[in-house]
Amino acid sequence: ISYLINTNTMKLALLATLATAATAFVAPSAPLATRSPTQIFAEDDAEAETKPRSAEEISALTASVKTIFSLEDINGILPHRYPFLLVDKVVEYEKGKRAVGIKSVTLNEPHFTGHFPDRPIMPGVLQVEALAQLAGIVCLQMEGAEPGAVFFFAGVDGVKWKKPV
Repeated sequence: ISYLINTNTMKLALLATLATAATAFVAPSAPLATRSPTQIFAEDDAEAETKPRSAEEISALTASVKTIFSLEDINGILPHRYPFLLVDKVVEYEKGKRAVGIKSVTLNEPHFTGHFPDRPIMPGVLQVEALAQLAGIVCLQMEGAEPGAVFFFAGVDGVKWKKPV
């Protein structure tokens, strides 16, 4: 009898898990055109929300961000090329320890045509690959690393996503 109870309990737990997880695969409730735009920069006053900003104003918001490694520098470090080069620039760098990189993502990236057409989401494996490439930049700049060496990604543990990217 305990086997039947455990089996039924397991079936109920599995069903509850599947029902909860299924919401991640539901089509968007509203078409993309009617959704509110994503707010990238916080607004200080309500008037700024209604007035469109010029390209110069938008660019000025990130003017203080210094590029440590440009795309050209990265091309000299990593063997990856478009569409699989997933680091466009490095903006923070501590030799042999850490780096902060940027990937400029646009809707015309090849993976967005099928992941998902009405709700483009950057695949998690590509996010992890971008992190591995950034780690490759750090490691290939360390003392003793041979120029042009290939850095292989071995694995990752405990990665979780809280929201779609």
